[in-house]
Amino acid sequence: MHSLQFIAESSSNGMLERDFTVDGVPGVLWSPASNAADRAPLILMAHGGGNHKKHPAMSGRARRLVTGCGFHVAVIDAPGHGDRPRTAHDEAEIAELFRARAAGEPEGPIVVRYNDHLAKLAVPEYQAALDSLQELPEIGTGGPVGFWGINMGTAIGIPFVAIEPRITAAVFGQHWPDVLAEKAKQITIPIEFDMQWDDEHISREEGLALFDAFASKEKSLHVNSGRHKELPRFEVDSAARFFVRHFGGAVTAPA
Repeated sequence: MHSLQFIAESSSNGMLERDFTVDGVPGVLWSPASNAADRAPLILMAHGGGNHKKHPAMSGRARRLVTGCGFHVAVIDAPGHGDRPRTAHDEAEIAELFRARAAGEPEGPIVVRYNDHLAKLAVPEYQAALDSLQELPEIGTGGPVGFWGINMGTAIGIPFVAIEPRITAAVFGQHWPDVLAEKAKQITIPIEFDMQWDDEHISREEGLALFDAFASKEKSLHVNSGRHKELPRFEVDSAARFFVRHFGGAVTAPA
């Protein structure tokens, strides 16, 4: 049995925000403020490298799903991120990444290695968080659960979704295939996948290889021009429509 504790609560612009911990791992659950106790699908999200559970990318996507679709959304801090302390291993990998970046060397090999390490720690934490969140009456064990993670969120999400049958639709994107392709072959649920055509870190061939590895009968590739950090904001609306298509409901203008 996992221990979920709510430690703070606030609301604004139609969205209820509840901070929690599960076995000491900090997270946040966003719900519609007007009907937070109503049963609705849950979307688990994972943040990008160097960010945290309440990064604007996370809270912005959550607002679209909560106030525009009526879903519950939860994120936990990845190991060494947000409110979690860094280990000596974290510090060494981050220092090596900054060194490579300053020297103009490829970042991919370092990011792939470090993200794989973090995923091995984070996957059981996401399973524990899902176990605990499904004990809440507004989520329950019978409702649909989705996953949304880009960049490092994909590095965590693919191995998580590959072994988690409760996830029935997912949005991924922008990562190397090196250690993820074999796990992607185990995923058969509907997916939407984002990549940037002019990504300076992940080549087109690498992005396409990861997309191709998924065994899903329904998978959509969304390719946009632009560099790694220029993923268009309208892909948030596409992801919202994707989850509504599979989980029911309707997409409305967010509050």
